[in-house]
Amino acid sequence: MAQSRIFADLIADHDRQRDLLARVGETSGDSEERRALFEELRLELQAHAAAEEETLYATMLADPELREEARHSVSEHKEVDDFLGELIEMEMSSSGWLVKFKEMRHRYLHHIDEEEEEMFPTAEKRLSAAEEERLGKIFEKRKPRELERAEAHPPGDERE
Repeated sequence: MAQSRIFADLIADHDRQRDLLARVGETSGDSEERRALFEELRLELQAHAAAEEETLYATMLADPELREEARHSVSEHKEVDDFLGELIEMEMSSSGWLVKFKEMRHRYLHHIDEEEEEMFPTAEKRLSAAEEERLGKIFEKRKPRELERAEAHPPGDERE
């Protein structure tokens, strides 16, 4: 069975995020490379989380059978957003920055693995093919808008 549009989109984002997380982790000090990669990662994570919450999670929250998983994932998005805010405030050249980044990376990788292995398959069983297609279309429209929003609003800004 082919993967539906919404889940294919989300997993493609996750793959891009895994790559960015690895690349940021390979940088050192307060370098242009670290700054550029971290900013790309920050924008990607913020936009992905917002678009995912507005599409898949909103639909899951309306379904009593899926509500708890969606709530759990929303709380994990908030946790990552908090990490991003802390990392922006820290000196990139400090050893503490890399420690905090690795902690965030570990938590986020756990989050997306949990989504892909548990949440997505459960949601896929409850959603119709038409609903999954509709959510995919909305996600694909929403994500570019959320990237623009993330550029203007750092983590935690207007979402506390």
